[in-house]
Amino acid sequence: MSLTSPALGLSDDASGLRDHAYDWALVDVETSGLIARRDRVLSVAVVTLGPDGEPTGEFSTLLNPGCDPGPVEVHGLTAERLRGAPGFDQVAGRIGAMLQGRVLVAHNAQFDYDFLAHEFARVRMWLPVTQRLCTLALNRRVDPPTEDLTLDSLAAHYGVPRRQAHDALDDTRVLAGVLRASLREAARLDLPLPLVACPPRQDPRFTPQPPKTACAYRNPGRLVPGGPLRQGMKIAVTGQTTTSRAELVGRSVAAGLNIMSSVSRHTSALVTNDAASGSAKARRALAENVPVIDERTFLRLLDDVRPGTPHERTAPAAVPSPRPEAAASPSPAAAPSPRPEAAPSPSPATAPSPSRAAASSPSRATAPSPRPEADSSAGPAATPSAHSGMVPSPRPEADPPVHSGVVPSPRPEADPAGPAAPSAHSAAVPSSRPEAAPPGREPQRPAGEARKQPRRPRPAPDGPLAGRRVLVLGGTHPAAAAARSRIVELGGAAAINLSASVTDVVLLDGSDADRRMRRIVSLALPTHDAPWLAAPDIAPVPRPAGGREAAHVLPRGGVVDIPDGSAPGTRWTVTAAWAQQTACEIDVVAFVVDEDEQVSFDEDFVFYGAPENPGGTVRLLGDGPTEQTVSIDLAALPPSSRKVVVAAAIDGAPTFGDVGAIHVTAGPGTSAAPLVQATLDAATTERTMLLTELYRRGPLWRLRAVGQGYDHGLAALARGYGVDIAD
Repeated sequence: MSLTSPALGLSDDASGLRDHAYDWALVDVETSGLIARRDRVLSVAVVTLGPDGEPTGEFSTLLNPGCDPGPVEVHGLTAERLRGAPGFDQVAGRIGAMLQGRVLVAHNAQFDYDFLAHEFARVRMWLPVTQRLCTLALNRRVDPPTEDLTLDSLAAHYGVPRRQAHDALDDTRVLAGVLRASLREAARLDLPLPLVACPPRQDPRFTPQPPKTACAYRNPGRLVPGGPLRQGMKIAVTGQTTTSRAELVGRSVAAGLNIMSSVSRHTSALVTNDAASGSAKARRALAENVPVIDERTFLRLLDDVRPGTPHERTAPAAVPSPRPEAAASPSPAAAPSPRPEAAPSPSPATAPSPSRAAASSPSRATAPSPRPEADSSAGPAATPSAHSGMVPSPRPEADPPVHSGVVPSPRPEADPAGPAAPSAHSAAVPSSRPEAAPPGREPQRPAGEARKQPRRPRPAPDGPLAGRRVLVLGGTHPAAAAARSRIVELGGAAAINLSASVTDVVLLDGSDADRRMRRIVSLALPTHDAPWLAAPDIAPVPRPAGGREAAHVLPRGGVVDIPDGSAPGTRWTVTAAWAQQTACEIDVVAFVVDEDEQVSFDEDFVFYGAPENPGGTVRLLGDGPTEQTVSIDLAALPPSSRKVVVAAAIDGAPTFGDVGAIHVTAGPGTSAAPLVQATLDAATTERTMLLTELYRRGPLWRLRAVGQGYDHGLAALARGYGVDIAD
């Protein structure tokens, strides 16, 4: 079936398809779990298509992973069925030949790509893929009127027949039909494809490694000469050891110590048999006056580790589900489970330093080191002085009422190294608030009454633009930001990219130079001048039959409860997207912080170079050049994790005035319909922006749309959360 096949129910107009024509390799894998560095591929299918969309090859096979096949009730692949199947090493050559020179395509492509990368690494082969395309990310751009973006829903929408779910070959054939139809829609809307560059992955970072377990104890500080080890101490090891490194780490973790992958001024002790080795850890320990002990002394101290102070637990513990995640329904009714999420390949302990994280220098940053946690004997951690070179972390004011309008957003103190205060242009747009419990206080309940379940986001507010999605073109950045704020006030959603869901376009000065104008005219979309926003006289758009309910629009500072945030096995995603531009690269990052607004250890800073924290509870997914997603298993976060802060940072000299607004959506799982959305505008000079915060409020989790920009770079922002990014 070609791209122009009438069987897809699409127009015969093939204009623009030449820009979307590649040799494709469509892939689907069934796996024993969700973590690519740990779990294995049980079956694989590859279907190749030419630039015209016609099939050119097909291959599928079961695989014997040599391990437990995992959730049989999901994929149906028992150990008996897999017995006698080939190992991956026996089929890697054929699969590699089919992938060579083609764009890898999958639904949630990072998942399939990472699993294949690890399987190829295990057999000491190179995965011959240089680009990939995710049909999920592509359809987020197209934004079709479907209940969600699962493969089943998209297949039904595009008229692609489906026979057997969770069968790799059938899934790949269905994917081929979805790809053809999605490419047609992308061409109709003149959307660039979200192609992702894929670096070679044959290095040791992609061999399986066990995830690091979060330490349950607060850091008591440095080891006192002649004193004992205490639970929670941060220990680094360098050089050759008589005891195997795995055994040394295992015993240390079992004793309650926090084994770090780098040395900082917060390290409690460095273990080495050669303090003069000149290793990076030894040099840093010398510079920071970190205590150094040899292996024999460390083993002796390990026999008598003193009790530490546990992190406070205020929410019920949750046991992570071993099964692939299921998307929570955007309504009380249950929704079909989405495709399992991708597990980023690099292990946090060995991932490279962030190549784009040290904004103050073009050199690669070293592994981030944390700010020390509070000493239980000394009280709360002291606020850093002006001489410390650290930016105090943003601390929110009193908690706003749930579903409120705009509230004051977190404001960090000034950065001693440079201006940190937000520009006046980033002030919040006022809106009314409903009555609610006083900020920072839980509503009182009669004695014995059970706590109510978290409320789901309210439907879109009433207003003349209710149900409408309005794109703003042209204008200065402040003028466009004001127009988008006005759209939200009127009950609409502010779009930043052209998609199938856009209902109206507001034209400001200079909009005629926008490359999207030609497509807007050809699509006959209603256009309006700026005065139209003063009092638009237009009927709300009815919800299309079979389509999804519009996501709740949050203003800057708005807060909602997260439905089922503590339910095991449900991952919540925060996706940030921005308009297509070539001025700079944008990095989305996440900080997992404790009650002191500090990371507990190095790997709780999730960024481009280390896209997964210990245990995979927070992951960064690269969905395309203008979209990145942070996926969070809230129920599996340890008690020390009180908040997850999602931010964006610009690499280089450009600012958010050059980029424009960031559109943020959040919901349960990558394929489920988002429940909330926000369009966040920083002012003209900012280079970093806090996007959202997901934080504990008693037993519940809440999400806040922050939208606070700062003039300093990512390095200064990271210091505020206890992460040192050294040049």
